[in-house]
Amino acid sequence: MPRVKRGTVRRAKRKKLLGLAKGYYARKSKLYRSAKEAVDTALKYAFVGRRDKKREFRRLWIIRINAAARQHGLTYGELIRGLKAANIGLDRKALADLAVREPAAFARIAAQAKDALGAAHAA
Repeated sequence: MPRVKRGTVRRAKRKKLLGLAKGYYARKSKLYRSAKEAVDTALKYAFVGRRDKKREFRRLWIIRINAAARQHGLTYGELIRGLKAANIGLDRKALADLAVREPAAFARIAAQAKDALGAAHAA
């Protein structure tokens, strides 16, 4: 097997990794092996965190929609069922935004959902 000299490649690789570890505590920002372990762990947590963020935001939107729906005499589940019956295809992010920023528009949507829910029960 031929001998491989990695001078610039090795230096660039280590420099990049130590750059990622900048600001870490003590040896984790100075020594390559410690920095590599710390960066690997941080990247793992960042990967998981990006998925957790989606979960957390969906929970927040549902809480906001439920609070707004209850002001109009509906529960969250009833509102969603009524929206499906009325063929209103708004997602939870948009509904939560309407509930916070445009209460009058949300009230109209809630009324439509309520009517569609009543029509579905009557049929």
